[in-house]
Amino acid sequence: MSRGNERNDIFLNDDDRQIFLKTLGEIAERFEIDIFAYVLMGNHYHLLIRTKRANLSKAMQWLGVSYTRGFNDRHARSGHLFQGRFKSIIVQNDAYLVQLSCYIHRNPLRANSVNRLAHYRWSSYSIYAYGYQKPDWLSTELILSHFTNGERHKAYREQVQGYAKEETRLWEDLKHGMILGSQKFVDKIRRTYGMQTGHQEIPRQKKMAREFNPTSFLVEASKVLNCDLKSLKAANRVSTRDKEDRDLLIYALWKTGALTNTKIGELFGVTYSSVSHSVKSARSKLEENHRLKNNYNRIYSLVRM
Repeated sequence: MSRGNERNDIFLNDDDRQIFLKTLGEIAERFEIDIFAYVLMGNHYHLLIRTKRANLSKAMQWLGVSYTRGFNDRHARSGHLFQGRFKSIIVQNDAYLVQLSCYIHRNPLRANSVNRLAHYRWSSYSIYAYGYQKPDWLSTELILSHFTNGERHKAYREQVQGYAKEETRLWEDLKHGMILGSQKFVDKIRRTYGMQTGHQEIPRQKKMAREFNPTSFLVEASKVLNCDLKSLKAANRVSTRDKEDRDLLIYALWKTGALTNTKIGELFGVTYSSVSHSVKSARSKLEENHRLKNNYNRIYSLVRM
């Protein structure tokens, strides 16, 4: 969850909301995050997500910076949009996902924004409750798998409708304001990440995974691709094969979320917009080019942080 600075609105119109949802799709791909549920309120938003890498802080920072930059441009403003760091809760297992999605989807009711959740456009509720078309980046199967196939959407509606009585019980399992699960799970988290007190933040990515070194990655990846890094940096004088390899390396760096487009461009001697073009080109070709797909799979382990 993240809230607007001084509780100010972070969405001023539907264009803002649409752009925010598009940005969610970008972080889902770039940071390999499963997004299960969302709701956009006036001055804050809630997400139910699962990370495949230890990169939640980096992903949420990128989301905030990217959306803020566009918001400020659209509304002729400057400065911070969000209030400090996002608030997150670690969840023990999939059993809590249904309950948490109900909690998130009921936000408009608690805020008296609508009388019926079906009337609220800016959440994933209707996708779950009525089977409306979902964006590609929204993962619904895991939560819906808790219900009988033929009646999944109806059963989910009934679950949400009856959830008001269960909210209190859900938060009884919240430990130290940040971990949702059994005491055994809490103790495991504290041992694993060295938490000494209940209010101490779990170490961020830099303490949970090795530091990513883009220069070392490029050296190792060029060996896998059997290419010359110097030739790839000659922006306007590369062969088709070299350009494909360069686009692939740029895409791999982009996927780490560790570098800005500007920094990636500096590594290859190309512009910010050229990096964006390379990302789109590589993404498209990976779907149809068997050689590139194989090479990407081979360097994937080098990219992981």
